[in-house]
Amino acid sequence: MGRGDWSRRRFVGALAGTAAAAAGCGESPDPTTSAPSAPPTTSEPPAARAPEPSTPSTSPTSTPTGPRPLHLGTYTSAENGGSGIGFATYDPESGKVSEGGTLKGVDDPSYLALHPDGHTLYAVNERSQGAVTAVRLSDRTVLGSRSTGGGAPCHVSVHPGGRWLFSANYASGSVAVHPLDASGAIGGRADLVVHSSPDPGPGQEGPHAHQVVTSPDGGHVLAVDLGTDTVYSYRLDERSGRLTEVARARTRPGAGPRHLTFHPGGRYAYLANEADNTVAVCAYDARTGRLTVGAAQSTGTGPGTSYPAQLLVTPDGSYAYLANRGDNSLTRYGVEADGARLRLLDTVPIPGDFPRQIALSPDGRLLFTANQRSSSVCVFHVDPDSGRLRLAGEPFASPVAVCALPL
Repeated sequence: MGRGDWSRRRFVGALAGTAAAAAGCGESPDPTTSAPSAPPTTSEPPAARAPEPSTPSTSPTSTPTGPRPLHLGTYTSAENGGSGIGFATYDPESGKVSEGGTLKGVDDPSYLALHPDGHTLYAVNERSQGAVTAVRLSDRTVLGSRSTGGGAPCHVSVHPGGRWLFSANYASGSVAVHPLDASGAIGGRADLVVHSSPDPGPGQEGPHAHQVVTSPDGGHVLAVDLGTDTVYSYRLDERSGRLTEVARARTRPGAGPRHLTFHPGGRYAYLANEADNTVAVCAYDARTGRLTVGAAQSTGTGPGTSYPAQLLVTPDGSYAYLANRGDNSLTRYGVEADGARLRLLDTVPIPGDFPRQIALSPDGRLLFTANQRSSSVCVFHVDPDSGRLRLAGEPFASPVAVCALPL
């Protein structure tokens, strides 16, 4: 099944010397064989479209009322995949998800991100010739796409200032920077940084950038590379969009770091390691941008590899959750010592297959899992006092669900 860098990302299987299959995103055919898509269209008339969302709240005490938007990413080139970006709504009290249409013609929108002003949605186009696409949410109009300069972009994020867009090219092991204009549209690429060193870790044939995120203080941009077992720290020139490397943090060989999440306090971050089935607490120095990776910790899923996908931290910084794709579970951790420690509490089964991505509602009261292989989204209530999870009804059907973004 191994067909090069991209195929290893899209199929799960053996890492670090075992037989090849998807290291990151699940089971779908190589999109290079797909026919060109028609111009983007929406599947419902303008009258049925949801109103333009306001800027999302990050306060755990805010209580939204009425239906809230939920945006869904998929692989359009996968068997039984979606046809574009999915739109839905959810009830912030019950967690019930309702269908809201599809913006068709956006190819393989496997990861989504929102502009800080809440008006524009961004999607990667995870193809061999990767791109990023901007969508105006008020009328679901595509504002355009730009090349990322690499293959299989799998993560996108927006700088807190709202002027720069970052994307991670998995197949090429590179990070792209694009400017954003006042309308939210994407400009021509301002920088492209390739992870040419250190050498790939055990079982890896090259660099595989998996995530790019801005530190909470806004001072540094950090790129997580699964192939080189490294987290790179960059300083962003906010006038030119150029990235300058200032530090590197190495995991233990073969860990396969995939996703980094900061504690709200900003001094610590948590790293999900895909290949060796561990997590690690990292100390972050805001002055230098240096990340120091701590000891590997258990995911609570037992022996074998469960392909940890993503860590989340509650808005108040009290609890953290890890999605385990192979185990189809969520690990709950207590966060201690102002973020310096994770204490494993329990694991909770997910009634879905292969939770590729997870997200909290802005108020932290609901947790969403995008389950790639079962084509579903599950919703859990989050107890604000104990962090315990309680399933909120039946899973919502969503074709090849690989990203859920609640607003």
